[in-house]
Amino acid sequence: MTLHNSTILVTGGTGSFGNTFVPMTLAKYNPKKLIIYSRDEMKQWDMAKKFENDPRVRFFIGDVRDRDRLYRALDGVDYVVHAAATKIVPTAEYNPFECVKTNVLGAMNLIDACLDKKVKRVVALSTDKASSPVNLYGATKLASDKLFVSGNSYAGGHDTRFAVVRYGNVMGSRGSVIPFFLSIKDKGVLPITDERMTRFMISLEQGVELVWHAFDDMEGGEIYVKKIPSMRVVDVAKAIAPEAKLEMVGIRPGEKLHEQMIGSEDAYYTYEYPEHFKILPAIHKWNECESRINGGKKVPEGFVYASDNNPEWMKPEALTRWIEQNRAKIGAI
Repeated sequence: MTLHNSTILVTGGTGSFGNTFVPMTLAKYNPKKLIIYSRDEMKQWDMAKKFENDPRVRFFIGDVRDRDRLYRALDGVDYVVHAAATKIVPTAEYNPFECVKTNVLGAMNLIDACLDKKVKRVVALSTDKASSPVNLYGATKLASDKLFVSGNSYAGGHDTRFAVVRYGNVMGSRGSVIPFFLSIKDKGVLPITDERMTRFMISLEQGVELVWHAFDDMEGGEIYVKKIPSMRVVDVAKAIAPEAKLEMVGIRPGEKLHEQMIGSEDAYYTYEYPEHFKILPAIHKWNECESRINGGKKVPEGFVYASDNNPEWMKPEALTRWIEQNRAKIGAI
């Protein structure tokens, strides 16, 4: 792994992912410089307090919509993690133009800037909602994924390479179901959209490790999907508040009953590994490239990786233990 003694930039770096990626990467790889690029000055102010005695961590106010600012921020950068996004589903539905500007045009800006500034490797964060999308956020992230995959062809003679990592519900992240249920459990009633609903469960630490693996493994154009357990949302509620009454409130606009990370359309290009799947790019027959396949086993035709057909399930007791171990940081980042 070449992250050692390198310069890394994280777009949207003050979010849940960045707050976990930064300390883990500083500890494991000792980069020369780790730049947080984001537009919220207060989040940067709060985050800077955690690293005020670490000269490796730098902060850069900027927006991925601003191409000129990206060009300045990427001077001398070796590796980029693209975590910036408009990602709250109802917010995207009510502000569609703004969602497109950040998630699609922002991706285009970053790809251009990384090529021109000779960045070595770029890993973009995706979401389960980009697989067979039913809401605008998912549609923009699908477009973003396609841009980063085809960016390897668009690069021409440049050495910059792009890949994507995709995962589902991050346990304990700000705005997610676990901190929400914890905040209202004393009321004795928890709202459930549908008793059949299932979700993938991944920790932020696992998300960071998947990004590290992508940097280490990528040839360019791959979408990495971590193998993670599923849970029924009613079991999440029971783990947090066993005595609470569950109130069925119905699915919100743009919400799926089950999360999907690999659709049947992608199965033809998907390979399985012990801890993850890899969707290879369909363009230029890169899905037949031995160095990209790298020992993977092709999944069967029609394969779908979704939270309801997952062979691995997390039990309520396991989630209860995780909450007890991580209570201090749940919802904080």
